[in-house]
Amino acid sequence: VLLTGCDQKKKSSEPNPFSGLWTLHIMEQKDSVTGQWSEWRDGMQGYILYDSKDNMSVHLTTTRYQDTDLRFPNFVDSIPNEALKHLTNSYVYFAKYTVDENRGIVQHARISHSNPGEWNEVVQRRYTFSSDTLILQPLEDANSGLRLKWVKNN
Repeated sequence: VLLTGCDQKKKSSEPNPFSGLWTLHIMEQKDSVTGQWSEWRDGMQGYILYDSKDNMSVHLTTTRYQDTDLRFPNFVDSIPNEALKHLTNSYVYFAKYTVDENRGIVQHARISHSNPGEWNEVVQRRYTFSSDTLILQPLEDANSGLRLKWVKNN
């Protein structure tokens, strides 16, 4: 049974466990040899937001992304190479989401992305909840060794 993010097809007062703003606690990568999880790169930060109308958004950046002296205008055709390189450390997309509770998968049907090559792609994440933590694991081959732990904002 495929359910929408807000579970409109269910006739219950049970709240949508995805709904709300989540802060990235840790992004980890699994070592293919040892099977051990360790922090990815030098750490990441970000937010993921799910609403009750099947919309979601995510913004990931490198740790301390905002702690730079770089300043540049938006929507101009020339900025310094250093600024362009810095911008590649920011990853954003918006999507419609659906939840398959039976398989433990949330699907993101992207409607926009900071990488033009990833617009309109559909990606799937295995999900689990542990108290106030949402754990997402990408299923596509390129990112299947990653695990993101998100803590619910109150």
